[in-house]
Amino acid sequence: MKHHHIVTHGVSLHVVECGEGPAVLFCHGFPDTWRSWRRQMDAVSNAGYRAIALDTRGYGESSGPDDASEYTAFHIVGDLVAVLDALNCETATLVGHDFGAVAAWTAALIRPDRFSAVFGMSVPPFEFGGENFLADLRKNGQRDFYMFQQMRPEADNEWTNAKKTLPAAFYWTSAEAPKEGRWHPMDINRGLLRPAPSRLPSFVDSADFTVMVGQFERNGFHRPLNYYRALESYLSMTPAFAGCRIQIPSFFLVGDADGLNELHPVTPEVLRHVLTDLRGFIELPNVGHWPQLEAAEQTNAALLGFLDENNRQLNIK
Repeated sequence: MKHHHIVTHGVSLHVVECGEGPAVLFCHGFPDTWRSWRRQMDAVSNAGYRAIALDTRGYGESSGPDDASEYTAFHIVGDLVAVLDALNCETATLVGHDFGAVAAWTAALIRPDRFSAVFGMSVPPFEFGGENFLADLRKNGQRDFYMFQQMRPEADNEWTNAKKTLPAAFYWTSAEAPKEGRWHPMDINRGLLRPAPSRLPSFVDSADFTVMVGQFERNGFHRPLNYYRALESYLSMTPAFAGCRIQIPSFFLVGDADGLNELHPVTPEVLRHVLTDLRGFIELPNVGHWPQLEAAEQTNAALLGFLDENNRQLNIK
């Protein structure tokens, strides 16, 4: 693995890459770092691609501002383009998970000149310029929605003991947790930070997880939680793209035990309202919010099939 630090928009981004060939750029979500992509990076680099991942602003070895307004998906798209520029990549396939998927769908819409295809995981695209779902939840009195909990200033301290909070978040959002107790985004009693089993989830690499815990202990959670705090600002900007649809080749993969999927399950028909060139949709059985970890082989097979099909058509070498 080669490590770089790229300075852009006043932020130093930690970027990791391996392999040679058409570029594949990986963008993680919360609470995570580039390390959760290691199995995908190994797979695509061994298959003849250039795998690139970053700690997004505010995470891991990347710096980030304290101001929550600088964490919208549009800011992350700017960072992703800056990574391509710094590494002399004209285009890349973009792979995103969780908040990384929000950034990936946004990048696919507004920068199709730099991103030739998009592979989203766990969080589907929404219709740009549509209703502000957060405002609707508030209006309907649904203030227990987990994002509202994450936006509170108190959340910084609630997450601060990373040795406990990170294992809890990974466990309760995975399919390893019992169905009746698994995380649910609308149920405050089935939240992310309940005590979890003392052992790490079986799908987690203990060495990588130990490094990640240490980084969160040093850096805290204020900046990562800013992604939630910036979400309403992001939604307020999307009406400018009302009616716009993502034209580049796309793929969506989700676990059937993901709390977000259980709340709002999607179908190919629903996805095609936004994704005009949907090449594939997979709902993995007995997989939670972390398909890249819980079902790495299946995720890799889907991703490689998508990459090979697109690059063969584009004749990218």
